[in-house]
Amino acid sequence: MTSSLRTRAVHAGRDDLTDLGVHAAPLDLSTTYPSRDSAAEAARIDEFAAGGELDGPPIYGRVGNPTVDRFERALAELEGFDHGVAFASGMAAVSACLLSAVAQGKRHIVAVRPLYGCSDHLLESGLLGTEVTWTAPEGVAAALRPDTGLVFVETPANPTLAEVDIAELAAACGDVPLAVDNTFATPVLQRPGHHGARIVLHSATKFLGGHGDVMGGIVACDAEEAARLRQIRFATGGVLHPLAGYMLLRGLSTLPLRVNAASATAATLAERLATHPAVTAVHHPRIGGPLVAFEVDGDPHALIGAVRLITPAVSLGSVDTLIQHPGSISHRIVDEGDRHGAGVTDQLIRMSVGLEDVEDLWADLEQALKAL
Repeated sequence: MTSSLRTRAVHAGRDDLTDLGVHAAPLDLSTTYPSRDSAAEAARIDEFAAGGELDGPPIYGRVGNPTVDRFERALAELEGFDHGVAFASGMAAVSACLLSAVAQGKRHIVAVRPLYGCSDHLLESGLLGTEVTWTAPEGVAAALRPDTGLVFVETPANPTLAEVDIAELAAACGDVPLAVDNTFATPVLQRPGHHGARIVLHSATKFLGGHGDVMGGIVACDAEEAARLRQIRFATGGVLHPLAGYMLLRGLSTLPLRVNAASATAATLAERLATHPAVTAVHHPRIGGPLVAFEVDGDPHALIGAVRLITPAVSLGSVDTLIQHPGSISHRIVDEGDRHGAGVTDQLIRMSVGLEDVEDLWADLEQALKAL
């Protein structure tokens, strides 16, 4: 039976609960899993080291956790992949993908700006042994080399909300895996795997959790890449805590409702901002979504300081509306020239629309815009 994304968001990772006789997903907080058969455990460790799937309980919390497994399976299903690998944060997930390329002897990364500021910094710094070539989407094919291990893109991009054609980009990548950061869109608005992306990343801290109270990251991919990522996670220790896995699985159940409701409000606010005399440009993705970016005529810091209902804070994807100045916060770590070249101007404001009433949000924006 084929179900809609809205239905699967509720049931993914939970399909066995009735047979288990429980309604809520079990929370397993164990750090270790006892066994009286150490010879059998040795065989299972060998199987894991060879990239295999472990039957039965995990051996140790850094190898896996049943609660986290549920979240991994659920998000992978929503993105249209067979496997998911969860991490302690979105940046831990990005790091693992880069290390996976390096481990295969493919240290060259092709990336499209803009990206989230810390992703940009990690690539530019070469801290993980990578070398990056920055290019526009149309220059990806020409930038590929024999040692290119990954093409990395974020669409809609943080913070300008620029979009790329994923199918065209995947075709330009040829045999090189295309990794798409799908944090802003979520599988509600787009599923990059359906358009040729082989790796899909999320900062689960954002819309997947949805309430600003849990941190995590996840990668959806095929079995081969998942095996590598699990080995990297085990070696580096960037594991997702079971309680976070529980909360993220719970967050998925309302993901379509939250994203669609916030997207409708964001579209209305984008239209109104576009006609405001203090606003010089408005950016809202073609695919929609809860993010709105806009440029102001005046001091953007005055606007940030003047909001009263809207929360002036970093991050996004929460039930409450968040607003920030990327040039000062999320993208401060990016070189000013690179930042401006990617369209992150000093006048740009990024707003993540939540679930408040649209008229209340607009009233707060209107009074704050007067501070300019």
